[in-house]
Amino acid sequence: MTTGAIIMMVLGLGITWGGATICIRTAMNKD
Repeated sequence: MTTGAIIMMVLGLGITWGGATICIRTAMNKD
């Protein structure tokens, strides 16, 4: 369970930062 929790945390952080990066790049491209 601990390993699964760590994997979920890493995936969550990756999705969060990945989404933020995509949003920033999209906004910069629009400008």
